[in-house]
Amino acid sequence: MDTNTIKKKTFGTFSGVFTPTTLTILGVIMYIRQPWVVGNAGVVGALAIVLLSVAITFTTALSLSSITTNVRIGSGGAFSLISQSLGLEIGGAIGIPFYFAQAIAVAMYIFGFREGLQTLTPGINPFILDIGIFILVMTIAFISTSFAFKIQYVILGIIVLSLVSIYGALFVNDLNFNVEWFGKYPGSIENNFKGSSFWIVFAVFFPAVTGVMAGANMSGDLTNPRKSIPVGTLSSVVITTVIYVSLIFVAAVIADPTELAANYNIFIDKALYGPIVLAGLLGATLSSALGSFVGAPRILLALGEKNILPKSKFLSKLSKRGEPVNAMLITAVIVLFGISLRNLNTIAPILTMFFMITYAMVNIVALVEQTLGLPSYRPTLKIPTIVPAIGALGSIAIMFVMNVLVALFSLVFIVIFYLYLVKMNIKSAAGDSRSGLFTALAEWATKKTNNLRQEKEVRSWRPDLLMPITMPKELRSSFKLIHSIIYPKGSIKILALRNENQFEQNNLENFLKNAVKKFKESELSVSYTTIDNTDFNTTVNVSMQSLNAAFFKPNIIFASIDSTTSNLAYYDKLIKDSKKNNFGLIVYIPFSTASLAIEKSLSLWMTSIPVNWKETFSVNNNDLSTLIALLICRNWKGTIDVHILNNDAQLTFSDKDIEDLHTMVRFPKSTTISIKKGDLLENVIKERNSDVNIFNIEEGMTVKDMVEMVNKSRISAIYCADSEFENVLV
Repeated sequence: MDTNTIKKKTFGTFSGVFTPTTLTILGVIMYIRQPWVVGNAGVVGALAIVLLSVAITFTTALSLSSITTNVRIGSGGAFSLISQSLGLEIGGAIGIPFYFAQAIAVAMYIFGFREGLQTLTPGINPFILDIGIFILVMTIAFISTSFAFKIQYVILGIIVLSLVSIYGALFVNDLNFNVEWFGKYPGSIENNFKGSSFWIVFAVFFPAVTGVMAGANMSGDLTNPRKSIPVGTLSSVVITTVIYVSLIFVAAVIADPTELAANYNIFIDKALYGPIVLAGLLGATLSSALGSFVGAPRILLALGEKNILPKSKFLSKLSKRGEPVNAMLITAVIVLFGISLRNLNTIAPILTMFFMITYAMVNIVALVEQTLGLPSYRPTLKIPTIVPAIGALGSIAIMFVMNVLVALFSLVFIVIFYLYLVKMNIKSAAGDSRSGLFTALAEWATKKTNNLRQEKEVRSWRPDLLMPITMPKELRSSFKLIHSIIYPKGSIKILALRNENQFEQNNLENFLKNAVKKFKESELSVSYTTIDNTDFNTTVNVSMQSLNAAFFKPNIIFASIDSTTSNLAYYDKLIKDSKKNNFGLIVYIPFSTASLAIEKSLSLWMTSIPVNWKETFSVNNNDLSTLIALLICRNWKGTIDVHILNNDAQLTFSDKDIEDLHTMVRFPKSTTISIKKGDLLENVIKERNSDVNIFNIEEGMTVKDMVEMVNKSRISAIYCADSEFENVLV
């Protein structure tokens, strides 16, 4: 059934967010562990533990709320938020373990409910009780989410009455006003009171406040999530914090520290009416189990909707009432698996870590969105940057405080999921903020680079080509050569010059799209644009002048010419324009039948080397041609034969000079260097054992001369003219 045709019942702030969040926070720890916290840490220590815990969750709630007021949040709560900002890979890497943590947590809550129930039914087998409670929770959830929320109203009412009864203990007991402000950390029954510490007590209490995502998990079922999640979550956190803080003082005065540390049931024993507190304890664990069982399938549904998991279509199917029935069945199986383990103490810390990682990522998303400062980031609830920073750092720090090894294992688990999703190459139709993040990093790097230097440094040179083309064949004939020049870290920008022939223009556009796709398959940086061409030289010249204002600008003009090209004068002008605009120039002229032959051997022709080349570290106009030869040789895994044409009587090349040139250029070991005399063309014609010749464009050389040299030598050639930004000797 098409999910778009299913009419779902949606929920408001109180039923959809406030109630499940409050019931998850006011859980079993409040009833049977908070007095123990006070007995160990004292009032001041307990306040520090509660407020530190709440600081982490409250900053997370603020970050969650701020992001929610800025985006159209989909189903899946935190998964949706993280995916929209940092991409589906990171969102899925967090969402998958977060889902399993939510599902297995249902089994933990069932165990907690059973332990409370055993005080009333001690003779019944615990496993049978667990299965019975599981069936109850599953039945309520499968009837409908609306019915589950109505049950939660009843439980909320019982918890309110239980709190009244706990506060009523102040009126029916002899009060201890000799309060212990700073605790002695005696420990617990389990360790025979051999001592404890602030961080051990903190680790016991912290899970009490980790329910801030309970409402956000229902994001896909809320009438107005942008309003409900902030209002419901923040109000719940504030109210529950007040309750936790007030109960510290209640515990401190209704019993002495020894009794608080030794008796987990002190709130039940000292209450105005003990049975209602026990009912509240049972209700809290049942509501937490119910909330997790309702929320977890929504996360799985969201993962399925984004095709992140196998059988995603099956997982994202909704019933006629709009319930994620298949996701609920899968969740039920996982809960049963958790129940079958009987003792979750070994994996419970890992589940807590997954919650913490999720909280950290929510804060990181808020931090990233704020730092980027994009116009699209306009939350109606604005928070200072320090808030998500504290939340993110606090969440990660608490993970390692609790257990370093488990924290590291959990992070490794997340990385494995991330690498798996990257390999899947999943796509999001909605997009995310990652491009903005990397753009911001690039801008930052640009500013830092400009502060360090005003001009481009020759050591940072790499081939960034600008290729003007009028017909597809110009790029088609030189595609392999361009790839060999720019792979792996160079780039190419293609400047397509539009003509008036619409048919040819459409062919050019289609060809460019395919060519760009081919370059991107090798993870090369490539882009193209189409410009109205009134005059070839004017268009290219203006383009060069415009790009000179950019930081990430091309540094080489690449032109491909064949023997049938009639407008060679255009390229003679291009040589002058390139020099005027401080661009390097590469002119590729393939021989009609041979092209690049077998792509193995290169002949590099170096001419007009100055006499003082070693002292000045300059080989004149031979820098770009030599660099291109080295790049092609590396990608071809070929060999270079260097021919130095020495017509200057004052310049002598001894064996030592040849060795020095080899060393200073850092030619491959297999490179040969020979000295030639006489005319360049005559020497080129004699050397026929090369797949391509590489030359520098000498003063006065025309494109007609270049074509003639190619035709007479019958070998394809690459002609290069330096800009001022290359130096092969550095």
